[in-house]
Amino acid sequence: MFERPQKGERAVLVHLELYSDLNREDLREFRELVISAGAEPVVTITGSRTSPHSRYFVGTGKAEEVRVCVEREQADVVLFNHALSPVQERNLEQLFQCRVLDRTGLILDIFAQRARTHEGKLQVELAQLQHLSTRLVRGWTHLERQKGGIGLRGPGETQLETDRRLLGDRIRTLNKRLAKVRRQREQGRRARKRAERAIVSLVGYTNAGKSTLFNVLTHADVMVADQLFATLDPTLRRLDLAGGQSVLLADTVGFIRHLPHDLVEAFRSTLQETRDADLLLHVVDAASEERAEQRDQVNKVLEDIDAQDRPQLLVYNKIDQLPDVAPRIERDGEGRPLRVWISALNGQGLDLLGSAIVEVLDRGRVIQHLQLSAAEGRLRAQLYERGQILQESVDHEGNWLLKVELPAGEWRILDRQENLSEHIIMGIDQNPHLAVMSEAQ
Repeated sequence: MFERPQKGERAVLVHLELYSDLNREDLREFRELVISAGAEPVVTITGSRTSPHSRYFVGTGKAEEVRVCVEREQADVVLFNHALSPVQERNLEQLFQCRVLDRTGLILDIFAQRARTHEGKLQVELAQLQHLSTRLVRGWTHLERQKGGIGLRGPGETQLETDRRLLGDRIRTLNKRLAKVRRQREQGRRARKRAERAIVSLVGYTNAGKSTLFNVLTHADVMVADQLFATLDPTLRRLDLAGGQSVLLADTVGFIRHLPHDLVEAFRSTLQETRDADLLLHVVDAASEERAEQRDQVNKVLEDIDAQDRPQLLVYNKIDQLPDVAPRIERDGEGRPLRVWISALNGQGLDLLGSAIVEVLDRGRVIQHLQLSAAEGRLRAQLYERGQILQESVDHEGNWLLKVELPAGEWRILDRQENLSEHIIMGIDQNPHLAVMSEAQ
């Protein structure tokens, strides 16, 4: 067994171009991940293969090259920009005699450093343990030996079996605690719905400037740093818009390509704020050469958490780093806002962003036919107060039949509070469906 340093780790980076891999990892982003984790990249070893080597992933010759480099540079850890199998990880650690970590393990380590709230720490620990549960055959022979000592010799539980049992017990405990936290979060979510405010959620690739934009808009003090995953824990603040309208703005964790599945599952309750949002502000780093790919990666994660159908407004940030790019709103063929070009750092275009948010939330009107029972007079009064009753009649059972017209924002609020959609009468002359925004191209 070898010692594992706690900080200041000297790291050897390994990156392969695999011709069989259609979803190749980015080397520059990998270096940013390593630096964000607090390691010191001393050497980067690259290569190419048609497919991964079954024993060492990189092949025997390249593995020996890495071993020599580790010994020469006195490296503490070898980091792979790929997903390693448990067996490959074990074989490489035996060969290098130092810690080996793949891309998933590196991201989990960064999340463990960044988590601040009780819920965030539980989520990260759960993701780490789920990842570790597949890696208990790490190459230390003591895990395969049975317990020794008086009363413990002979048939019994091996150390590996004990570790697996304890790991399973801890995972079950964490799931119970997170279930309790989720119930508390759901209560807060219901309270926010009753507050009659629309929810706007910031999403985007990590380090796209979401937290900077959040702080500028809401005068909050969320941590901002030029590093990946600077902010993990969700924060909600009230945002006052033009015309006296106010919304709840939520800042969430940044996404990244190939975000580990265990992390997506563990953070599902946190990302519920995104699923329930009335509008997603998809923040894009306009100065990045890979902004189109990063935008696609965010949309893939949104699909993973079932938030792909939420109305979305693209916010192209960091135009201060682009020459001759002015703040502006780009619209679709029907005049609806699609993209807003801003700089959160120097405040350019923030007024345009506020106007676009108001326009998207309030754009259009909903016309529907509803059926209310005689006991739902309070809801009928709310419809008269918030919108316009175009037609009203009573059927033979005493139910009110209403044709109503409401602003889009008022419809969303009442639908959340009173489940208006359950009262819609289908098939009567028209049943327009409000499309607040077409999918961003």
